[in-house]
Amino acid sequence: QVQLVESGGGLVQAGGSLRLSCADSGRTFSRAAMAWFRQAPGKEREFVAAITPSGGSTDYADSVKGRFTIPRDNAKNTVYLQMNSLKPEDTAVYSCASTTALTIRRSAYNWNRWGQGTQVTVSS
Repeated sequence: QVQLVESGGGLVQAGGSLRLSCADSGRTFSRAAMAWFRQAPGKEREFVAAITPSGGSTDYADSVKGRFTIPRDNAKNTVYLQMNSLKPEDTAVYSCASTTALTIRRSAYNWNRWGQGTQVTVSS
């Protein structure tokens, strides 16, 4: 079954760093835009970052700009989320998503494949 699988979550102190990975077992990775979303308890899912298929363009939510980056390795069918200077408000379940749509939008409805998510907890 073709799927997205996240890894790398965990518990970290405020100010620390984590790198999440999302491996795609499908054959369309190099043609798909990839994104990370997160959902904190009691809150709606929110967009975090996205990257175009070639990696030439990225988009970040204002809340993570300057702290997070979203590199990808098309040879490994993997996208990453490098998270630095973490804050307690970054605590959430982080999920990766993909789309072969031509236009990248921040709305979750634009993304048609999803991973199961990985928990990130930032302690103060």
